[in-house]
Amino acid sequence: MRKPKKGKGRTAKLKKRPRQPQTVRPKEPSATAPSAADLYSGGFDFTAPVGPAIETDLVNKARAHLQMQKPDQALAFARQALSANPQDPVALNVAGVAAFQTGQHEAGLDLLRTAVAFAPENAEARTNLGNVLAALEQPADAEAAYKSAMAADPDYAEAAFNLGVLMEAQDRPQDALDAYECALEISPDHVGAAQGRGNALKALKRLDDAQSTYEALLAQNPALPEARTNLAAVLQELGDFEAAAREAKRAFQADPDLLEAEYNYAIACQELGRYEEAIAAYAHVLDEVPEHAPSALNIGYGLQQLGKLDEAAEAFTRAIGIDPHFAKAHVNLADLRLQQGDPKSALDVCDAFLKDHPAQTDLLAFRAIALGDLGENEQARELMDFGRFVRPVRVTPPEGYDGLEAFNDALCAHVLAHPTLTFSPQSHATREGKHSGELLAEPKGPIAGLEAEILKAAAAYRESFDDHGHPFVARRPDNWTLSVWGVVMQAAGHQVPHIHPAAWLSGVYYPKLPDIVGSDDSGKAGWIEFGRPPAHFHNAVEPETHSVQPEPGLMVLFPSYFYHHTVPFEAEGTRISIAFDLMPA
Repeated sequence: MRKPKKGKGRTAKLKKRPRQPQTVRPKEPSATAPSAADLYSGGFDFTAPVGPAIETDLVNKARAHLQMQKPDQALAFARQALSANPQDPVALNVAGVAAFQTGQHEAGLDLLRTAVAFAPENAEARTNLGNVLAALEQPADAEAAYKSAMAADPDYAEAAFNLGVLMEAQDRPQDALDAYECALEISPDHVGAAQGRGNALKALKRLDDAQSTYEALLAQNPALPEARTNLAAVLQELGDFEAAAREAKRAFQADPDLLEAEYNYAIACQELGRYEEAIAAYAHVLDEVPEHAPSALNIGYGLQQLGKLDEAAEAFTRAIGIDPHFAKAHVNLADLRLQQGDPKSALDVCDAFLKDHPAQTDLLAFRAIALGDLGENEQARELMDFGRFVRPVRVTPPEGYDGLEAFNDALCAHVLAHPTLTFSPQSHATREGKHSGELLAEPKGPIAGLEAEILKAAAAYRESFDDHGHPFVARRPDNWTLSVWGVVMQAAGHQVPHIHPAAWLSGVYYPKLPDIVGSDDSGKAGWIEFGRPPAHFHNAVEPETHSVQPEPGLMVLFPSYFYHHTVPFEAEGTRISIAFDLMPA
């Protein structure tokens, strides 16, 4: 993942809408090529006699030219070797890779499949077949090829490594971790597998383990800017912005082409309030990758913090021009209009986006804020109808548990022992508390019982509305996917106001609460409050809010565009909640 060199025509790999600092994936042996052609149009020349020694020499020359990234010459040598022995699996293997790299995709596949047919035990040929299938976006077949290579030769680390790369690209982090760890068992010094292991641990929210993995890798191999970039991303997630900035800067100083490193450096500087440095770094990224809308957005944010509001508006507008579907850019522009004292323009920004993206979570949430500043209280109340849309549900403990208390105890033990539990990760709203990763990952344990209760309650919630005039109701999904995570708080723990942009419906279940949450004179400490926007927004009017008192065994369902937060509490005790999102599928 490197930026394009000017004049070279390479395509940058920076994501258009990164949700967090960029991660660089390990590189698998490449089998990609620009176009397809037919290797057999001219046929093989089987006429020239070639002896075994010469044949081996030709295959070695073919391999050498592949390593020099000269696939045309490699294919010519491989074809000469095959003219002597068309069934040579080694020559077929090299010819297959070379053919694919010259753009002859189907021919490359045929040659590699033939190599495997003649030598089923050849793990290298099976792995190369997997690489080609992965490059052709046939992930299921690629996975089967890698696994067959691992079965053919359990000591061939490259098969496991490439399986890990595929699983990482398919957003299957646990499977990726298993594959990378298999490769490392075979080859403990495998740099790509070690970096991939760190990436998988990061994706699984096992941030401390990811940090240790990257640091161990860099201790042995200091000149690895990709690993240092990924370490910076983890450090930022852990809230160590100084260290994140330092590691990211070292990474792009070592490799100025590594734009992910400079982007991560800019994010860390932004978090540290070093806006001029952040803007300069974002500007360089945007200069190299003009379609990178998040850099334009973040330039606007930095300018806004520096009080340069007109320039900030230009940057937000540029981000929208790059990606008209970039909801966050519209929210930031609308908020800037509020800061400029123009709530009507802020509402116009929201309505323009919602016209083409009905019920988009970010803009629905901000529309309510803009309506409040305009004094359109009835419209704001209709959009934020707490009485209609915030739904408390009593949970029945599933079979196998001796009552609600036993079920809640099991849930608490599962959350507290979960390997992804991390203190105040920056990509989440939890502050002075711990936040887990996905709780639906196996082994689910008691979460499986809660999952069934969530799906039952959510289905009843969805079917309870018959009025399709409201944008939230009108966009209810027929099918959805569920994500579940845990939050553990003690004294001073809370969550800042936030929404869940990817979901339609959200909720929270409470298995354990400190005594103060149930106290009549607690001042709503530890309660969940709806309707209060983040402190960094520039609304002039305080919006109406709605609070719900948590109780053990209570589930609360609510629209994902409702801003919500936990009121801080200072008393002794532990507050454990299990939150969830239902996302349109």
